[in-house]
Amino acid sequence: MAGMTAGDRPLASAIIAAGGRGVRLGAEVPKQFLEIDGRSILERSIAAFAGHPSIGEVVVALPPDRVEAVAARLRELGLGRVLCVEGGARRQDSVANAFARVSPEVAVVVIHDAARPMVTAALIERAIDAASRHGAAIAALPVRDTVKQAGGPGTDGARPIAATLPREDIFLAQTPQAFRREVLAQALEKGRDEGIDATDEAMLAERAGYPVYLVPGDPENMKITTPEDLEAARRRLAATEGAEPGVRVGTGYDLHRLVEARPLILGGVTIPFGKGLQGHSDADIVCHAVTDAVLGAAAAGDIGRLFPDTDPQWEGADSLALLRGAVARLHEQGWRVGNVDVTVIAQKPKLLPYIDAMRANLAAALGVPVGSVSVKGKTNEHMDSMGQGDSMACHAVALVARQRPLPIGNHQWT
Repeated sequence: MAGMTAGDRPLASAIIAAGGRGVRLGAEVPKQFLEIDGRSILERSIAAFAGHPSIGEVVVALPPDRVEAVAARLRELGLGRVLCVEGGARRQDSVANAFARVSPEVAVVVIHDAARPMVTAALIERAIDAASRHGAAIAALPVRDTVKQAGGPGTDGARPIAATLPREDIFLAQTPQAFRREVLAQALEKGRDEGIDATDEAMLAERAGYPVYLVPGDPENMKITTPEDLEAARRRLAATEGAEPGVRVGTGYDLHRLVEARPLILGGVTIPFGKGLQGHSDADIVCHAVTDAVLGAAAAGDIGRLFPDTDPQWEGADSLALLRGAVARLHEQGWRVGNVDVTVIAQKPKLLPYIDAMRANLAAALGVPVGSVSVKGKTNEHMDSMGQGDSMACHAVALVARQRPLPIGNHQWT
């Protein structure tokens, strides 16, 4: 990850603190594994950072008995560079374990509670910007009510007021909290050496002598602690995500060189021809373009992230099987394929005799009727490498629609 930049600022790393057991919620599993509208709280929090343009990697601190299952699940979801590590007895121990695995060239580290799944990209950016300038920054909300400091307990359980605090100076801390790398390193070191039991990393930075700056938080960025919080989060997400369009469109494109001694496979059909497409898998450009189209429509990654050509397990892989895997991921995220439209650009051979077989293969992989799949062949009028018969390309458009989400709570998370 050397040389990672976002504009003129090095990319940040994110630490998701998910090592707690969430006992106050009273659920059978830790609260971060409970689902909201088909996605776990943890997955929502990770996805917010994994998809942020200023975040180069995400390190998730988890209960030790959950690391393997969550890591496997995240690989399935294709959320990018996400690493799972064992958490510690306390929050600050979990953060320290995760910080030890952060890439050494990263300049800013952002820490976020897994139990705040509704964090926005704008809030993440505010925290990173402020930490880049000042060294340490946290999201926080000003209090709206008059603040009273209580004195000692009374005899009947009522407590007297010791002081009225100026509310303009009182803020409620949230996450994300962001730190320049050296600030967080020294804060964690001081906490460890002096046995400080801190409720957040900002407190450790303060104790280490660093000023911590406040950036405007977000009232929607609530922390899920109680059953009432969980229901409130579900209502809020239902209100916002329910307004999201129930239909999306994605595009896909692939191009490969034609070479000797390779079979020509398009849409899962082996076509008699003197050349085949060069690639790590079977180089089926039709399946590759359709895979990217359906994944793109659901913002669920792309074929290069899910099935990288640097991984030996995909060498010579059946691209129809890769497409089926992408469709399974799509279903897990609450989407189904409506229809696809494919255009293959090839000077030779003529594709018409094989179109119906391609459509049938694609329809079976996508889980749609054959009538929902269109495949067309076009030449490139003898222009460029495709027109000269040196390569082939494919364009695909896919429509996906919302379906009832599948509960991740019954998947590998638990």
